[in-house]
Amino acid sequence: MPTPNSNRKACHHITEQQLSLRAPLLLPKPTYTATRPSSYSVYEPDYLESLKPKFPQIECLNVQIKGYDYPLLESYQRFLHSVAEYLAMDVSDCYALPPQQTQVQRLRPNSTVIEADYKLTTYERNLQLNNVDAPQYPQFLRIAQAALPEGVQLTVAEHTDDHDERRYVPDKELLDLKTELERMGGATPTKKK
Repeated sequence: MPTPNSNRKACHHITEQQLSLRAPLLLPKPTYTATRPSSYSVYEPDYLESLKPKFPQIECLNVQIKGYDYPLLESYQRFLHSVAEYLAMDVSDCYALPPQQTQVQRLRPNSTVIEADYKLTTYERNLQLNNVDAPQYPQFLRIAQAALPEGVQLTVAEHTDDHDERRYVPDKELLDLKTELERMGGATPTKKK
């Protein structure tokens, strides 16, 4: 019959035997690999992705306001400018176009006799906004429409070359000289030596 001490030795002996039979634990050496997102190329640094805007942007917008009342139009342009700056929009330019004169005649019924003659002046102001975030654009439009004074026309469109051409008044003397030059046979090419 085994004694209590002999059982202990046997248990102890088994555990030592198990330990001696185990192979040493070999852990693989840690390897570090750097992975890049697939959107980057070899020649572009990672920080360029963080510089891109969060939302899609509208490159350039022209906010055009027209009206017959000059002080009201100036005040509304100032208001739109402050709203755009409050919404952190880039207001690149504010400018006025020359006023347009319109003559309106009211005739007597069934005749060509002039009953009344009116001269109307239409004033125009423009705001140019650059890199407008898509979520801010509807907010700006809602505020602009809500505050639109009576008699003022608001038009918002993408900027085109026609907007720049309308901005500058042509020089009449220069145009007359060009037509006279064309009438005389055009410019003669100069020879370079």
